[in-house]
Amino acid sequence: MTDPPLTAGRAQQAGFPSTQWSVVLAANRKESPQAAAALEAICSAYWYPLYAFVRRSGQSPHDAEDLTQEFFRQLLAKDWLQAVDREKGRLRTFLITALKHFMAKEWRRASAEKRGDGRAHVPMDAALAESRYAAEGASQLAAEAAFDREWALTLLDLTVRRLEAEFAAAGKGGDFVVLKSCLAASHGSIDYAAVAARLELSEGAARVAVHRLRKRFRALYREEIVQTLPDGENLDEELRYLARALG
Repeated sequence: MTDPPLTAGRAQQAGFPSTQWSVVLAANRKESPQAAAALEAICSAYWYPLYAFVRRSGQSPHDAEDLTQEFFRQLLAKDWLQAVDREKGRLRTFLITALKHFMAKEWRRASAEKRGDGRAHVPMDAALAESRYAAEGASQLAAEAAFDREWALTLLDLTVRRLEAEFAAAGKGGDFVVLKSCLAASHGSIDYAAVAARLELSEGAARVAVHRLRKRFRALYREEIVQTLPDGENLDEELRYLARALG
């Protein structure tokens, strides 16, 4: 008998953390410092897929940076969360829908004075964004397909960072450097003898280390996705969607 699909609500019962996006949704009808901080953290984590969407919509790198920054400034300053219920609640859906509305009707390009006037500012590395934009092939996709692909890649990147941080906290940062290439490799392509030699372990122990790494990665990846869903949304459905976006 197979397990039922894991939803965001079931995931929390199974030990997943309370989601940032759920914190924001729960407080979208009242002022909440916790929700405001969570939303700002979300914006800092997920700005790049929106930047890629703006670039594929025909904007230059400079204008895409300005537009993305001004979008987040207004998102953090205004009551756009009042529309979340109409936009099905998922962070991915909410952000791309809000960005489209902003670009079509509401945007005012941010000036240097506006950036420096003390209003909310989401850190963006324009040079890194452009190099990533070129390297990951976003420029070859339609705007929405580019957004979906970069959203999925951002989730993977956030997961790898969390996993790396766990290894570093355990004093095993060097092990992660050796093992991380095994994350994307198929089982048949991993050279366990080479991994064992670099880790100074037996080959059997190296196999266990790789298995544990991949298992922990899958758990963290699911946690990252859960953090973008409202309570009750089906996690397996979102996993399938992201897999299609990457494929």
